Amino acid sequence: MALILLTKVDRSPIESQDFYRETFDRLENTPWKGSEGDYWLAGWGKENVTPDQPAELVGYAPRGPYEFVQDSSYVKAIALSNGKTRIAWLNFELLIVHPELARAVEDGVKSAGITIDQLIFTATHTHSGMGGYMPGPLGEMAFGGFDQGIVDLLVDKSVAALQAAISSQDTVSLSYRKVNAGQLVANRFIKDGPIDPFVRQLIFTKKDEKKATFYTYSAHATTLSSKFMGLSGDYPKYLNLALEVRDYDFSLFAAGTVGSHRPLAPGNTPEKIQEYSASLDSAIWLETDQADTLENPRIVYSRLDMKLRTPHLRISDNLRIRPWLFNYLLGDTNPHLDITQIGNLLMITSSGELSGVFYEAWDKLARQNNLQLIVTTFNGGYIGYITPDELYDEHFHEVREMNWYGPGNGAYFDNLIKRTIEKAN
Repeated sequence: MALILLTKVDRSPIESQDFYRETFDRLENTPWKGSEGDYWLAGWGKENVTPDQPAELVGYAPRGPYEFVQDSSYVKAIALSNGKTRIAWLNFELLIVHPELARAVEDGVKSAGITIDQLIFTATHTHSGMGGYMPGPLGEMAFGGFDQGIVDLLVDKSVAALQAAISSQDTVSLSYRKVNAGQLVANRFIKDGPIDPFVRQLIFTKKDEKKATFYTYSAHATTLSSKFMGLSGDYPKYLNLALEVRDYDFSLFAAGTVGSHRPLAPGNTPEKIQEYSASLDSAIWLETDQADTLENPRIVYSRLDMKLRTPHLRISDNLRIRPWLFNYLLGDTNPHLDITQIGNLLMITSSGELSGVFYEAWDKLARQNNLQLIVTTFNGGYIGYITPDELYDEHFHEVREMNWYGPGNGAYFDNLIKRTIEKAN
């Protein structure tokens, strides 16, 4: 049985692998599409996706169906156009956006006749959200299984949110803000270790002064207790509400580079989570580290389909389950990067749960290329954690059970994102 199920970890240099060279060749040769326009158009919409009956809670460990609704769950959409090219973001208050859910939503959008040049998926990564959208044996065992009714609900409401966003489009101004909220996030593994401390915002302002914001932060949405049995959006839900009370008509939180990062919340009850969110809200408004106006209505976009080392789900330092078993348990992971340039703002959305410790170097490179940078995760693929390679043999959950594609994967993603930044113009 051991020979059938297990094999050794492959520690050969990643740069010598065929998949590595092939993916970088694809990055160099895949065209970026898009256009120059004369103005910005944007609109936004949201739909309630709370099921009629309790669904399985997804996050931490299997907990069974939620026992009450602490917060209703929503799907949110923002549509952006320059009059020639239209992109849109869909955001779910879910742990991840599984490839099966992403495909179902894409099919629903096409069936509804909605024309979008690039559709980008994001999630809040709440660990107290609902399941029901993850097929396969592992999905059934640990992630709430697959419920066609829940998938149909998410698809129908995603289409409705997109239609609302597009129908409400009006001319807007676009701006970018970057605020340091490092006092509220920490490295999960290394005491006083490196972090990505910033809240990054893209702000849309209509002629009537109504505003929306798309923003990211690196702290995991794990402030509620793993024993909490209510459906909740965790701290991103309450931060959205706080921002909408203060200044915004619409607020969308997309998980940033949450790998290796934990929130520094004062407790794990809903009351303490609201207190944490209020602190974040205050940090966002107190001071701006960087601000920019995106005046050039240019949208270009691309998608990089990636190849990876064979799966490396380990059971010890040097033993992993065989790739066929991994593929049977998890199915398709849909590894890719969505790449979008909006004026001088570059947005990269990853299937890997990227660690924020890489971000400082990416930010520096972006500034050298006269770009602002926003990196998000959970783009309709999921390939586990992407962490620094020097941590690979540490006994941390993120680098043992959840680093699915072997040694060198950190450098692989780091180099891919750096090269993507260099290619933008």
